[in-house]
Amino acid sequence: MSDAGPSDPRAAARAIDALRRGWPIVIRGTEGTLALLAIETADAARLAEFDPGGTAPVLLSAGRAATLKLANQRDAATPDAPVLVGRAPWLDFDGAVALADPQLDLATPFKGPFRAIPVPVPDAAAAALRLARIAGLLPAFFAYEGEAGETITPADISAHEHPARLRIVTRARLPVAGAEDAEIVAFRTPESPDEHVALLIGQPTGAPPLVRLHSECLTGDVLGSLKCDCGPQLHAAIHAIADSGWGVLLYLRQEGRGIGLINKLRAYALQDQGFDTVDANTRLGFAVDARDFGVAGRMLQLLGQDRIRLLTNNPAKVAGLEATGIAVAERVPHSLPPNPHNERYLATKRDRTGHQL
Repeated sequence: MSDAGPSDPRAAARAIDALRRGWPIVIRGTEGTLALLAIETADAARLAEFDPGGTAPVLLSAGRAATLKLANQRDAATPDAPVLVGRAPWLDFDGAVALADPQLDLATPFKGPFRAIPVPVPDAAAAALRLARIAGLLPAFFAYEGEAGETITPADISAHEHPARLRIVTRARLPVAGAEDAEIVAFRTPESPDEHVALLIGQPTGAPPLVRLHSECLTGDVLGSLKCDCGPQLHAAIHAIADSGWGVLLYLRQEGRGIGLINKLRAYALQDQGFDTVDANTRLGFAVDARDFGVAGRMLQLLGQDRIRLLTNNPAKVAGLEATGIAVAERVPHSLPPNPHNERYLATKRDRTGHQL
């Protein structure tokens, strides 16, 4: 998150609002400007207003383009990199929706052939895909060089996400099942609606606290989904921290490994078609794991904890925290037995994302 130049975090918040309302935005890169209309929230009438000549290409991610045979293996190795699809006369709004949403692949035969063309403003295009993820939308746009709406820069997007803007806003005693001696601490940034929380369990002993990073999972934590192990891991972590005498549970608002609830549910639909969690994410056009562990590092720093024991099976969490300046004195395993619905999910975590189960 180190784009050069001045930035305005509020600009990204306004652009996210515009995207979710189906309004066009403009991203100004180092080599020009890119006008963008998000396919997910647009319609045929808005497209006609945005692009009356019907010439705007479609901006997709490399992961999605690989499914359409538009990216080679090297391109697809970075699934959230930008790919531009040339506009053909028959590529109308409905055709673009079919291009954007992999859930429709089985139901909507593609007309094709599609033609990848050079991306004219690469940094702006990459920033657009990143902004779509932050907004919880499919990473797919109509795009052309020019100006047509709210103008932002890649640096604005980075400033909006930067964990340094996180602050403690309130705290209160909160006895919970498995840990009656607990305090909840809430964090937020001025622009983002996401509010992260920490549950401090027990009393400091002078030793490094046992810490668990838990990414929000509405389906698992609240609804008891059996497709993942999130709910059981959350409750087991609370008990493990309480048993250790002192520690912190960080509850991070990074649903679906950072792609948001709606896109996570789209990934579930792709899993129903036979894809594992990794392939589902990349077919949607997202990175395998888009979470920002800088947020967790900042939360721990604000809590005065710079040396911890980390309750995790994921070495990437250790590396992510250590990159923020948090010393991980020990990785403590945290695994639970599978059920018939999540066996493949856990095997994918072990075999494809390096979890040490």
